[in-house]
Amino acid sequence: MIPRTDDALVNQACRLHHQAVAARTASDLAAGEALAREALALMERAAGVDHPDVANVLLNLAGLIEDQTRYAEAETCYRRAAAIMTAQPAGLGEDVDRLCIQVWGRLGHFLCTQARYDEAESHLLSALEQAQAAFGTEALEVANVLNALGILGKYTGRFDVAERRYCRALDILEAAYGREHVEVASLYHNLGGLEHARGRYAEGELHARRSVEIRERALGPDHPQVAADAAALAALVQELGRDDEAEALYQRALDVFVRVYGPEHYEVAFNLGNLAALVHQQGDPARAEELYRRSVAIKERLLTPEHPELALTLGNLAVLHADQGRDEEADETYRRALAIFEAAVPPEHPHYLTCRENYDALRATFPRLHPRAMPIGP
Repeated sequence: MIPRTDDALVNQACRLHHQAVAARTASDLAAGEALAREALALMERAAGVDHPDVANVLLNLAGLIEDQTRYAEAETCYRRAAAIMTAQPAGLGEDVDRLCIQVWGRLGHFLCTQARYDEAESHLLSALEQAQAAFGTEALEVANVLNALGILGKYTGRFDVAERRYCRALDILEAAYGREHVEVASLYHNLGGLEHARGRYAEGELHARRSVEIRERALGPDHPQVAADAAALAALVQELGRDDEAEALYQRALDVFVRVYGPEHYEVAFNLGNLAALVHQQGDPARAEELYRRSVAIKERLLTPEHPELALTLGNLAVLHADQGRDEEADETYRRALAIFEAAVPPEHPHYLTCRENYDALRATFPRLHPRAMPIGP
């Protein structure tokens, strides 16, 4: 590591940084952010603004800000950390190599969640190449990047590629940690989500239940990561027709997310949309529309107007309008959703195909809508 000028300040900054990491683990995001900012200021004074240790603190600060859905601020921190690491000379040792991989991997994953897939893939593939070169093909650093690439594959509809990357990452993590570690639970969570996207719900349920069981034993039932696992399980059991179980799981997750993150968080929006679909299916369109609109409003505030997660909720809201005979509203909402999907995902993506099929069915039912229909590709 590059020499630092003031060891006392560095030690104080490191203590604050470790406290910030612990606060994030405990979901105390505001306190964690304050600690991280204090650590950053001290580390900049002690080591200089372009030192790798500054990038390390920035990385944690970015995660804390991202968890609070302040995405533009988070990106600024991620990119500053990346700029610092890009400027480092070669041969500084494994710690710097590891940090560089983490920075590019985390930036790539962040861009993936923001639906900027091409840039995300470029960063993640660079991180994977560097991780394999520095630490070997079975290293934990490789597993972490493979997991992020698996998430990217799911989002972009490359499901077979995503499965291979997830399974390779799972093998590495289980060999390193055993089968009951929280990092292993993350892979089962993601495999469950992949099977849901593929429509293989029974297979997905097995993975999702494993993630809930592992993480609940490790973190307790009220941790937000456990809530996220429960919400993923809910989506699968809903597709399998077990509505009561799904509703209880969604509500459990929502209660935790609202308590920990507040009512305007992305996780709240995501689960409101899923609960709305269930309520619609159960025959309560008024409540379903209220839930969908709350989900859309939060996503519009937090995400870019071109984000496919916004399109997904809009497409479901359009289905509700169509079922109620509100064909003009359905037409307008479908067209908005399809425009977003066309710009963000490949034409073979299941979410795009489902939305397009639903819109085509609406147009077939109401021919007078045809002159107003937007161009939606071949």
